[in-house]
Amino acid sequence: MTGGLLSRAGLPDWLEPVDRAARTVEPAQLSRFLPPEDGAGRQSAVLVLFGEGARGPELLLMERSGSLRSHAGQPSFPGGALDPEDGDPADGGLLRAALREAREETGLDPAGVQLFGVLPQLYIPVSGFVVTPVLGWWRHPSPVGVVDPAETARVFTVPVADLTDPANRAVAVHPLGHEGPAFLVASALVWGFTAGVIDRLLHYAGWEQPWDRSRKVPLDWRA
Repeated sequence: MTGGLLSRAGLPDWLEPVDRAARTVEPAQLSRFLPPEDGAGRQSAVLVLFGEGARGPELLLMERSGSLRSHAGQPSFPGGALDPEDGDPADGGLLRAALREAREETGLDPAGVQLFGVLPQLYIPVSGFVVTPVLGWWRHPSPVGVVDPAETARVFTVPVADLTDPANRAVAVHPLGHEGPAFLVASALVWGFTAGVIDRLLHYAGWEQPWDRSRKVPLDWRA
């Protein structure tokens, strides 16, 4: 799957727990939604990019445009479906897809990103996507921002310290009754697939702090 595009050389010490988690976590430890056994689903990838900001480690996120038909206004990792130009998904195609989508959506310069890990593939039933979370270290940060307002409302970073702060944690409640982890950070409510990946990364990296799981946040009926 990696096509020789991954390297763990020179990672900062604080990323070691994330690197270790990526190499040891089992698919069922990340989500109950796993790829269909019959191979159905559209291959896609997201870039889980860790950088170092003024307040320490941080993650790059974007907020989808409110006019989109799918997941409108929802914060997410940069990413999208595998394109033919990305090549064979079994030979680095998914890693190239994550970087390409991040460049197209945020203006990120892929040359400054060191990919160091891949999480097990997960499934998003509502869209039929089989998603590979690709882990990156923003070794040489580049300017980022909205490239296409029709697709992206804003691009922002969130300090890991804010994501681990119990005051910013909650359980999102979907109108249909589904519940999942949520983060109230950077004037945004991060929920769904993205929040689930962040929640499990924090947990298995040993960064999670005890938080009040009785705190519920209702989602809009359009979510």
